[in-house]
Amino acid sequence: MINTLYCRARFWAGLFLLVGLSAAPAARAADAAPAAPPEPTVEQRLADLEAYVNNSARTPDVASKIPGPGPGHSAWQMTSTALVIFMTLPGLALFYGGLVRRKNVLSVMAQCMGIAGLVTILWWAIGYSLSFSGGNAFIGDTANAFLNGVESGKTGAGYYWISDSMWAMFQLSFAIITPALIVGAIAERMKFLAVLVFVALWMFVVYFPFAHMVWAATGFMCGPLNPEAGIKAIDFAGGTVVHMTSGWSALVLCLILGRREGFGKLPMPPHSMVLCAIGTGMLWVGWYGFNAGSALGADAIASNAFTTTTLAAATAGFVWALAEWVTRGQPSVLGFCSGIVAGLVVITPGAGFVLPTSAVIIGVLAGIVPFLAVAYLKRRLGYDDALDTFGVHGVGGTLGAILTGVFADERANSVVGGLKDGLLIEQFKAIGVTIVWSVVATAIIAFIVKAVIGLRPNSEVESAGLDISEHGEDGYIL
Repeated sequence: MINTLYCRARFWAGLFLLVGLSAAPAARAADAAPAAPPEPTVEQRLADLEAYVNNSARTPDVASKIPGPGPGHSAWQMTSTALVIFMTLPGLALFYGGLVRRKNVLSVMAQCMGIAGLVTILWWAIGYSLSFSGGNAFIGDTANAFLNGVESGKTGAGYYWISDSMWAMFQLSFAIITPALIVGAIAERMKFLAVLVFVALWMFVVYFPFAHMVWAATGFMCGPLNPEAGIKAIDFAGGTVVHMTSGWSALVLCLILGRREGFGKLPMPPHSMVLCAIGTGMLWVGWYGFNAGSALGADAIASNAFTTTTLAAATAGFVWALAEWVTRGQPSVLGFCSGIVAGLVVITPGAGFVLPTSAVIIGVLAGIVPFLAVAYLKRRLGYDDALDTFGVHGVGGTLGAILTGVFADERANSVVGGLKDGLLIEQFKAIGVTIVWSVVATAIIAFIVKAVIGLRPNSEVESAGLDISEHGEDGYIL
């Protein structure tokens, strides 16, 4: 009897031990698994919905019922991205194409298209990562190379409610148009291969670092996002990143390249002011994506940027043409076009930071200062900026960065409130860094390209026109 009880006791003890050992890993696994976030309360869900509508920070520690991109804000971002790409193709291509001589119209369009393809590939491979991944204050790292980790269903890489993929594509559209602007200064006299090689190097040395410094959360000049920024400047949509870098680089490149054959001796009128005017209209429309899209959502800041962009562009176009009327006796269509683009350029860094009346004042100055640079400064100094990239984008972008420091108002954007003290000084610091960096980097790149493959075609090719010589096509339009 005692043996029987002893055996039964050993049996049940062994069984309990076996069950306990089997259950232990499962228990440890359960302990290691993160607890699922609690179901949000009605108040939390309401706060999350209000955050979405206002394009503000998501409700923390809540299993949001809007887990991915907010559909309305992402729709505006997709529209804005398409509008900015529309600025380059066909807007800028037609604007520049109409201003050159007929024998070079296709070369300008080919340069815009070639740059769009080249920059897109660079952006996918490494450009986005160098611009917006971690890194340091001046450049990102390779964490997002080949768009690794950039997913359509995630948010936060760019802003609270827009898709990470749309943030990457929106920024790509800026990366495409920036080097394309440089084409205007060197039109009609630079080899297509040299343009592509120059742009490839320029993106790594100038554009990617500036996109990171000004718009990445750890950037050296990102006042709104980086409390440790070395320069606490503001740039809403690209006054420094886009217009100053391209404009000042364009000046240096056209000086190194030299004047066109017959410059100052032969007439070089625009090939088609009709194409130029059509391109101007496309640029104006596309610029709403450029400026209002930089709010990264369909919110009040986007509406303000839309308003200030319209007022500045229209005012500057009118004032530029009026200045021509006073000084030359006639207002030209080219004057209207140049003034509109100048107004768009000058308002760009402050579009989401200034109020409507300030935008009108900015438009008046945009119609006067770049006009003086194009009409008198270029003639006095004798450089051949073929389509006035420096006069409009270099001078205009610099003017816009200064005026943003003067007119930025927290009533337009609450970000300004914490940066207003000393802002104008910070803007001048950012301007200085941008000019020095762009000028030095462009000079080095240009001399390297010149030494390795050459910058210009021979005089016979240039005289015949780049359309036939470089692309085997004739751009004649009936």
